[in-house]
Amino acid sequence: MDAATSTTLTGALPGGFWFLGELLFRWVPAVVSVVVSGASNQASPYANFAEPVSLWNVPSLLEQTSSAAAYGGFVQGWYLFTLITLTASIPFLALVLYCWIRIIQIRRAERRAVEAVRRTVASQDIPRTQLRWNRVLEQANATNPESWRLAILEADIMLNELLDMQGYKGETIADKMKRVDRAQFNSIDAAWEAHKIRNRVAHEGTTLDLSPREVRRALELYERVFKEFRHI
Repeated sequence: MDAATSTTLTGALPGGFWFLGELLFRWVPAVVSVVVSGASNQASPYANFAEPVSLWNVPSLLEQTSSAAAYGGFVQGWYLFTLITLTASIPFLALVLYCWIRIIQIRRAERRAVEAVRRTVASQDIPRTQLRWNRVLEQANATNPESWRLAILEADIMLNELLDMQGYKGETIADKMKRVDRAQFNSIDAAWEAHKIRNRVAHEGTTLDLSPREVRRALELYERVFKEFRHI
């Protein structure tokens, strides 16, 4: 688009707005005034309309420029039109109200569903140590002696981590347990007994003839320690 065309369009905008204003605020009120006053054969005083008429002044304009019968018929027609439009609007208003209520109900149901899911996730949020302990129990319930040994070794690793969390220092688990204050570690004897079973498993390996009863005993000792400190 060249500059001349752009200038022409820009210059035409004020004229277009002027024409729209004339149409809405002069021609339409003047035509209405002439039409309603035509029945009484009176010349409209607004034939040479010069001032814009606001929406609120239209009723008084019609009353001044029309006969009483014409104005009365207009008022009656307006009341009838208002009644019809209000009656026709009732179903749509009811539909809008129904949609609004349904939206609120759906939003509330969604919030309840989300809260229910959150509570379910929170209740099923199993600590990592509990998951590891469940895995240890699965290995202990297997029929394979190798799984039994792995279960005891893993339980002893969890015991070592628990001692670290409690702040006991040492190169080995035995060194850490030697520093334990019995008044703050009620299950220390169970920890020692379980750790001795672990040492047998680690040192003797496959030559150690483990029985299911010994495996259960070892895991019961570890479990006693873990539950004291809520490790599981």
